[in-house]
Amino acid sequence: MNDAIQDLRLQVMWTRLISVVEEAAQALMRTAFSTTVRDAGDLSAAVFDTQGRLVAEAVTGTPGHVNSMAAGVRHFLARFPVAEMEEGDHYITNDPWLTAGHLHDITVVSPIFANGRVAGLIGCCCHQLDIGGLGQGPDGRSIFEEGLQIPLLKLASRGRVNADLMEILRQNVRTPLQVEGDVMSYIASNEAGARRVREMLQEFALEGLDGLGDYIIAQSGAATRARIARLPRGTWHNAMTIDGYDRPITLRASLTIEEDCIRVDYAGTDAAVPYGINVVLNYCRAYTVFGLKCVVAPDVPNNHGALAPFVVDAPLGSILNVQRPAPVAARHVIGQMLPDVVLGCLDQALPGRAPAEGSSCLWSVQLRGKLPDGAGFDTVFFNSGGAGARARQDGLSGTAFPSGVRAMPVEVTESAAPIVIWRKELRADSGGPGRQRGGLGQTVEVATRDGSPFEVLAMFERVDHPALGRSGGAPGAAGVVSLASGTAMRAKGRQQIPAGDRLVLELPGGGGLGPVAERDPARIAADLAEGRISAEAARRDYGHN
Repeated sequence: MNDAIQDLRLQVMWTRLISVVEEAAQALMRTAFSTTVRDAGDLSAAVFDTQGRLVAEAVTGTPGHVNSMAAGVRHFLARFPVAEMEEGDHYITNDPWLTAGHLHDITVVSPIFANGRVAGLIGCCCHQLDIGGLGQGPDGRSIFEEGLQIPLLKLASRGRVNADLMEILRQNVRTPLQVEGDVMSYIASNEAGARRVREMLQEFALEGLDGLGDYIIAQSGAATRARIARLPRGTWHNAMTIDGYDRPITLRASLTIEEDCIRVDYAGTDAAVPYGINVVLNYCRAYTVFGLKCVVAPDVPNNHGALAPFVVDAPLGSILNVQRPAPVAARHVIGQMLPDVVLGCLDQALPGRAPAEGSSCLWSVQLRGKLPDGAGFDTVFFNSGGAGARARQDGLSGTAFPSGVRAMPVEVTESAAPIVIWRKELRADSGGPGRQRGGLGQTVEVATRDGSPFEVLAMFERVDHPALGRSGGAPGAAGVVSLASGTAMRAKGRQQIPAGDRLVLELPGGGGLGPVAERDPARIAADLAEGRISAEAARRDYGHN
């Protein structure tokens, strides 16, 4: 077989492998109990070689999950060597320092057996609505308050589920049936993916994934390094100040482009805080690298080779590299800001390539209260503000960049808990003015169905420090957290909504890009006609009559 035909054959197998792991992700969404996975796609699914190197990932998923899992599978192999694995084994952990950064993300890894030997590994990482403890909020002062910690353990041995582990899990959460169902769906997803991988190996007469993995990793690594080689050499710096918990937090980055790699160092970033917005280094790397890839090599498939040329570090003890037992439950509040931080560096090196800052972190609304029969309920639904304006287009409105998760349908959220979402609409005038306008945030209003009091575990950002514009563009609107009665509320921390009142969230908008004076009058008129900006804002910001 000549080289061209062999290369084509390997490319076909590579594409097939991506579709196989996407099928595993879809199986996960069809079988999961939690709306965070089933409806929002807050998950990742991926295939690894026997060395634990990421070979292919599903299209559906989030950077925080898959990029963390890419670095985390080696910990499973250190604890459970490939030589000791048996068919039907499954392994589990939610250790934040080994995988995706907080206890609410559970990772399950399974061997793929073909012809009696381990041909590779398949894994998934999913957001679990309930893991016990205080719940997903920033109030905890240590990891011990934030929920049940699952060390690296066998979830199943030769097809038999670890009954003792499942009993411990059920006993420590508020929604035991949902949690147990979710964990079973993780096994089902891995088994579905493993079955398809076996079929592919048989079709192409392969003994395992290692040889194909070598090719995929080498090709992706070479493509990424070639993109880096075309960039200017040098070091650029950026800083971003955000709300934090009870005081502002400043994230500082230096980005160095070398011949074949890009290094990001967060030296000078503020220290860890005693609240659960801290970030572990694994999660810090995950979102940093995602931000870099969006500009440098967005079309190179994500795998070990594509990730290797990006080197990320943060000072030990900083808010981006905390150690046990620091609280980390709401780590996304900080971590999802990191793409904006590194894009600010890249904008200096590559003018015109980076968008303006966006709202960035999800506004996850975690609510808790009681049902009419006295039983408790715990629910969450995702909301997104506006993304930053782009070089040639306005920013996307109500869009989850960088996490990529979807919003759950209002009807699904209301059927899962005794709440009513009275309002969920785009927030006019929230996008930062500029030649290209920032994306719009949303306004969300929610209360219990019977008007009874309830709690919110607030973890909202960009309230005191809105998304900044770029290249002459103006900032987006800041977020607002309040009650319908007019009372202002804190952006972070567990709080009570009184009986008969409603929680009102006004999500931040994205920053504008380019001089405001260069905005096309026709686009201003279209914004007015479609309600994206008010007549007052058109006159104030653009001088439009």
